[in-house]
Amino acid sequence: MSNVENLVGQWLPLPDVARLLDVSVTKVHSLIDERSLAALRVGERKIRSVPAEFIQDGQVVDSLKGTIVVLADAGYSDEDLIVWLFTEDESLRGRPIDALREGRKTEIRRRAQTLAW
Repeated sequence: MSNVENLVGQWLPLPDVARLLDVSVTKVHSLIDERSLAALRVGERKIRSVPAEFIQDGQVVDSLKGTIVVLADAGYSDEDLIVWLFTEDESLRGRPIDALREGRKTEIRRRAQTLAW
């Protein structure tokens, strides 16, 4: 198992994401293509999956898309941005994904923007 797989912990295969969001698997692919979600091939069978914490209350975490776009624009691959979102940051008192799930979008977006410079 790779470091990113361990860092994230729980991964959801795309059909599970579709079920949780009550959309088609094709729509989940669209969400990934439009940068609302990020996915990696994980596990023994290298199944394309999304970190479970990207989903909250039956929806994609509200401020995730803009953060993914900012990180991607800074040159981050999906793996890089997932690692960034799930890595503990003492100055945040947690991980960026936790801050996004708590609605602290501005702080995370500002940090993500500084990575582009």
